[in-house]
Amino acid sequence: MRGEPSCPKCGRRVRPPGLFADRWQCDVHGPVFPLQPVVPPSVEALQVVVHRARVPVWMPWPLPVGWLFTGIAYAGDDRSGGRATAVACSGPGPLGGVGELLLVAEELGVGLGARYAGLDGPDPGPHLCTDKAPHAKLLAGGRPTPLWHVGGAPEDRAVFAGEARGLWLWAIAWPEHSGLMLYDEVVLADLREAGAEVELVPCGALSPRLLA
Repeated sequence: MRGEPSCPKCGRRVRPPGLFADRWQCDVHGPVFPLQPVVPPSVEALQVVVHRARVPVWMPWPLPVGWLFTGIAYAGDDRSGGRATAVACSGPGPLGGVGELLLVAEELGVGLGARYAGLDGPDPGPHLCTDKAPHAKLLAGGRPTPLWHVGGAPEDRAVFAGEARGLWLWAIAWPEHSGLMLYDEVVLADLREAGAEVELVPCGALSPRLLA
């Protein structure tokens, strides 16, 4: 488990702001919004990220039957606020076994979604298969939100991306066939707007996907 902030694009340790730089610095990617250490899932951890986030904190709500919240990560600091959030959930897969879903909301260029998707980033645009109709449709914050398949990802996962509220929305599912759940109209809520209902989120064990 990470104990120090890291680069959201590559996972390397980052240097804090100093005399000559007002942003966290990665030796490879330059100025970045640091990915904060991942902690075990709990309502308290969720509330911390919700409070700091400047981007949506997307979660299927209500969670599908048998599904649990299995962790959250964010990129940013006390000054910048959360500029990318990643929420992990897991439960019964559509074809049996255990499925995992990671939802990432981020500003342009942050690169957290591409990292979890297993792609060279930072953004999904070059990889989106937009020459066809959307491959999935979510209801995000009450608005129909089309997602397209993202090409070039590792074969063990299904990756979709699109735009919601002017920001990137990634949906990454493991194993690959768990992406079938996104063909139904999944309803996402921004937990920044959920109020006291956040306390009702059922928590499971920390997803190793967040530590990748």
